[in-house]
Amino acid sequence: MIETLLTYDTELFLFLNNLGNERWDGFWKIVTEKWSSIPVYFVLLVLVYRQFGLKGTAIILVTVALMITATDQLANLFKYGLQRPRPCRVEALQDQMRFVADGCGRYGFFSAHAASTMAAAVFVGLALRKTYRYLPFLLLFWAVFVAYSRIYLGVHYPLDIITGMCFGGIIGWGFYLLMLWAQRKFNAL
Repeated sequence: MIETLLTYDTELFLFLNNLGNERWDGFWKIVTEKWSSIPVYFVLLVLVYRQFGLKGTAIILVTVALMITATDQLANLFKYGLQRPRPCRVEALQDQMRFVADGCGRYGFFSAHAASTMAAAVFVGLALRKTYRYLPFLLLFWAVFVAYSRIYLGVHYPLDIITGMCFGGIIGWGFYLLMLWAQRKFNAL
């Protein structure tokens, strides 16, 4: 069963990865770069500040920092625990895939990019959804966009991405609930 799932995962990876062409390679390299999301984070910071003020923004920033650390560390735990090679490390795939990334890490299950981006999208989307109704959908689209870039570049299988997005969504939701609980506790004092 697992072997069949991994075979389908590889076939889907090759299909999605080979949809690309050289004209789009630079664009997807920018999308996947963590620093390219700074404008998104800046806009979100402004929206959070507008809704929660300085004290609330500080609490949210600390919460987000802890959340991103949790997603990265959990992804590393899985990567080094399961040790599934990235597609760019599998010799049998080298002549069938497009490798566009500048580098290739050792292990890929699951994607920390996908997990962190989805966690941020879910957490901030939930925190701001009452004021900005469509923001959660835009943030989910952004998270999927960033996650797909990892397949395009040849560094993650779709299962790495889907699992990372699932863990990220759960972690984002969990940290949102934690923030609500903390707000109720501090407001009760």
